[in-house]
Amino acid sequence: METKNTRAAVTISMPQAMAEEYDRLAKRLAKNRSVLFREMFLAFKKQQLKEEFRELQTYGAGLAQQKGVFTESDVERLVFNGR
Repeated sequence: METKNTRAAVTISMPQAMAEEYDRLAKRLAKNRSVLFREMFLAFKKQQLKEEFRELQTYGAGLAQQKGVFTESDVERLVFNGR
């Protein structure tokens, strides 16, 4: 029976001082390097998605404003008039 490897090794490089600080942080949090990196990556990814959402929200709000859509009833009017 063939098993799939569900993990991939990733090698990163950083300045020595940063690596030492990273290790101190991992030790203080009682996490190994891999767990700390995964948690940091997921936190970064979540932050990026929030920023992307805010950008899309701002873009959509600008378009709505251009079209005179300011309230939920304006949205409903557009939706139901289009049907």
